[in-house]
Amino acid sequence: MSQQETREVEHEITVEAPAAAVYRLIAEVHNWPRIFPPTIYVDHLERGEHEERIRIWATANGEPKNWTSRRTLDPEGLCIGFRQEVSTPPVAAMGGAWIIEPLSESASRIRLLHDYRAVDDDPEGLKWIDEAVDRNSRSELAALKTNVELAHASEDLTFSFEDSVEVDGSAKDVYDFVNEADQWAERLPHVATVRLEEETPGLQTLEMDTRAKDGSTHTTKSYRVCFPHQKIAYKQVTLPALMTLHTGYWTFAETDEGVTASSQHTVVLNTDNIAKILGPEATVADAREYVHTALSNNSRATLGHAKDYAEKKR
Repeated sequence: MSQQETREVEHEITVEAPAAAVYRLIAEVHNWPRIFPPTIYVDHLERGEHEERIRIWATANGEPKNWTSRRTLDPEGLCIGFRQEVSTPPVAAMGGAWIIEPLSESASRIRLLHDYRAVDDDPEGLKWIDEAVDRNSRSELAALKTNVELAHASEDLTFSFEDSVEVDGSAKDVYDFVNEADQWAERLPHVATVRLEEETPGLQTLEMDTRAKDGSTHTTKSYRVCFPHQKIAYKQVTLPALMTLHTGYWTFAETDEGVTASSQHTVVLNTDNIAKILGPEATVADAREYVHTALSNNSRATLGHAKDYAEKKR
């Protein structure tokens, strides 16, 4: 590989947070969908003390992609190296490193390095990668700065919860009901319309209009990663007004009696819209209860219909 064939770029940002805290946040990949806007889901394939293999699902220029990377973790040197093991065209090869440099006890610089090649060294492919890397790097660093600096201030704005139902049926049938979201408008009373795309098997783009109790509808868009017949992980990218983040997953665990089907949500509240949506006297606690109730009602409704569907298929 000649030097001309490989593009090398660097992005950096300064954050008001200790370098060790920043390193931990980047090292813990299960949090990436919460802290990096392009990331949909991350799964560990292998995990050692200083090396690991991970599979990442993320958007690039608005398109969902996935790839496998190897990472080298150096907590002493505050450096994380990464190299794509299986890249997605037009990327032929991609690697780089996160380097965290202490500036003081309470501030640090984050440097994000990339090196990459395009398939067949195609100029259009290289331009596409240039734009995707630049957009995602800026987005990731800005989000990382925000999330590190506001971690303590936003603790009461972030919450998770889970709803479950026991099903006397097969995991495949329950999974199929949730996976076949293009049928939800006919199968679920709270869903008005659905638009589902799945150009890559197991990687879905889901847009839908959901009815609220007052009869109004709101539109959401999610990317979903599907693992038959065990799990569907998702991240909403078009959100209702009271949320700045919504990630979650559906799980389908076989038991001696049948299947435990669960819906998990993680939410960050949007405080800017609380008064506008719930009234001037509404508190963060009010917004939390409102969002929790709305999401839980929809999840329980979907789980209930999935249960009925699977039990009738027995």
